[in-house]
Amino acid sequence: MNEMSPDERKRAYRSDMIFASAMMAVGLSISGLSSIELLARGPQQIAQATQPLQPSPASEAQEKSPAESKPGGVRPTTPAPEPARPDEEAQKAGATPALPPAPAEKTAAPIKEK
Repeated sequence: MNEMSPDERKRAYRSDMIFASAMMAVGLSISGLSSIELLARGPQQIAQATQPLQPSPASEAQEKSPAESKPGGVRPTTPAPEPARPDEEAQKAGATPALPPAPAEKTAAPIKEK
């Protein structure tokens, strides 16, 4: 399989080890220089891409405190949960759905048997 003489194997192993050691030294030196540069700059402020959220005016639902929970009882829901899709009567009255309509399913032609 490997028809190298023992001297050639030692030489190849030694050159591989020297190359690996050089690569390790270069990596460690780059890492050290980067660390030194970061420490020399001091603390930096990071810019925020979006404006901080402004507190919204309190509505009736937010002013109410949640209902008390009772051990072993039913989980309280104050205010009552609303469906994501209001029924047809509510939609006619002007209620808007909480979620956009689901995309139409993509269908292909049926697979023909051979």
